[in-house]
Amino acid sequence: MIQEIMHNSKLLSVIIRRNFQKDGIEFFTPDDFSQQLAYMKRPKDYVIPPHVHNAVVREVQFTKEVLFIKSGVVRVDFYDDEKNYLESTILNTGDVILLAYGGHGFEMIEESEIIEVKQGPYAGEMDKIRFEPISKDQIKVNK
Repeated sequence: MIQEIMHNSKLLSVIIRRNFQKDGIEFFTPDDFSQQLAYMKRPKDYVIPPHVHNAVVREVQFTKEVLFIKSGVVRVDFYDDEKNYLESTILNTGDVILLAYGGHGFEMIEESEIIEVKQGPYAGEMDKIRFEPISKDQIKVNK
């Protein structure tokens, strides 16, 4: 199952649920995203030929990050670019999320292990603006 979080026709996030399955390869991101996300299912003995990647100059303006929920349960809260709360969803063990635009925050519902992948180099405090989360009584979990 694939879940897209949209706001004003802008793709904020893509969630690949742990039960998603499809033969072949599928990309979930537009070609112009600086972080690409795909799923592959290949049969036994399928070969991806060895290769190297060419040096290609790319310009990255916004950090996009991919989180792999290795274990646990995590609530992710989505905000627009102006820090307005939009909605929340629950991520479970095995889910993968690409955070592309807008703001986001997390609460661990259970002890959780998360693997994060994002572009570098890390710019320290210049990399993000932190802000106050929504109050718990305003949380709207999208099922």
